[in-house]
Amino acid sequence: MAAERKKLLLRLDPAVHDALARWAGDELRSTNAQIEYLLRKALADAGRLPGGLGRIRGPGRPPAVPDPEEE
Repeated sequence: MAAERKKLLLRLDPAVHDALARWAGDELRSTNAQIEYLLRKALADAGRLPGGLGRIRGPGRPPAVPDPEEE
């Protein structure tokens, strides 16, 4: 069972939010996923990313899982 994700209230300048939302859309992510992606990248670049973190899913739709009853 995965650990429960933390919730955070984040106040952003509307122009910053709009830019993040457009960027997220370009990469087929939600705005929330884009913020988490950028935070993880910044932590990794600073050498502060904690070990044992699960991988963040890549952009776009998850791969389709074949229905076992159709095989």
